[in-house]
Amino acid sequence: MSNNLPKVAWIGLGIMGSPMSENLIKAGYAVTGYTLEQDKIDRLVAAGGSGASSIADAVKDADVVITMVPASPQVEAIAYGPEGILENAKRGALLVDMSSITPQTSVDLAKNAAEKGIRVLDAPVSGGEAGAIEAVLSIMVGGEQADFDTAKPLLEALGKTIVLCGPHGSGQTVKAANQLIVAVNIQACAEAVVFLEKSGVDLAAALDVLNGGLAGSTVLTRKKDNFLKRDFAPGFRIDLHHKDMGIVTDAARNVGAALPVGGVVAQLVASLRAQGDGGLDHSALLRSVERLSGSQV
Repeated sequence: MSNNLPKVAWIGLGIMGSPMSENLIKAGYAVTGYTLEQDKIDRLVAAGGSGASSIADAVKDADVVITMVPASPQVEAIAYGPEGILENAKRGALLVDMSSITPQTSVDLAKNAAEKGIRVLDAPVSGGEAGAIEAVLSIMVGGEQADFDTAKPLLEALGKTIVLCGPHGSGQTVKAANQLIVAVNIQACAEAVVFLEKSGVDLAAALDVLNGGLAGSTVLTRKKDNFLKRDFAPGFRIDLHHKDMGIVTDAARNVGAALPVGGVVAQLVASLRAQGDGGLDHSALLRSVERLSGSQV
C-alpha cells in the first residue's frame, strides 16, 4: 500500500457503498468504514479495509471522508452533532458526499463545514448497483475546482464519467435531472412491454430490436432482463426513486420549471409504494402498468 495516497473514511456501506469502498481498496487506498450493520463492516474488513466503532472513530485520521447514505435526513444525522463528521474530522479534510439529497442540503452542509475548516463536494452518482460494482459510475460533482482536482483520482477508482457541474449543490441538481430522465424512461419501457405482450409479440426479440434503434437506452439495456423475467430484486429501490422524484419536482417548482410528464411519473412511483412495492427495483414500474391494464399482479 503506497503511503502517499490519502487516508479514506467511508460512512454508509449499503448496496452502493459496499462495492464502491471495495473498489477504492483495490486501487490501493486505506479505507476505514462505518455503517449501522456490523455484517457490512465485516465485509469491508474481509475486503482489506478497517472497521470503526463509530463515525467519530472512522473519520478522526481521515484525509478524505466519503458518505453514501439514503437521503438528506441521514446526511444531516451523520454530519452534525457531537458524534458527527464535522465535529470529529480534522481541519483541512475533504468531505465527499455521494448520497442523493436535496441541492439545498448540500449547500448548507458546505457552508457549515467551511466553519470547521472542512472542504465539501457533493458527488452523487448514476449507474446503480451494476455501475458501482464495475466502477463505471457517472459522478456529477458540485463544489470548488481545487477540491474537485484533489478528489478526482479517487473518484476515478469509482466511476468513468466524472464532471464538475458547478458550485455546491450543482451535483445534486444534475442527479435530480438524471432521476427524472430514468424514471420517465423506465415508465415508457414498461408501457411498451405491456403493449407488446398483450399484442402477442415475442418480447425478447422486440426488446432486442428496439434497443438497437433510436428507442435504445442504457435504461433498456440494464433493465431488459428485469422486464423479461419479472425479476425486481432491487438494484435501485422504488422507495429511493420516490424520494428522488420528490427532490426533482420540488427543486423544479423552486426555479419555475414545469415537469408535466415527470409529475405524472412521480405519482406512478408514489402509487407503487402505496401498493407495497417500495422495496422492489424501479423497473417494477412495470407492475403499475400491468395493474392499470387489468392484469393480476
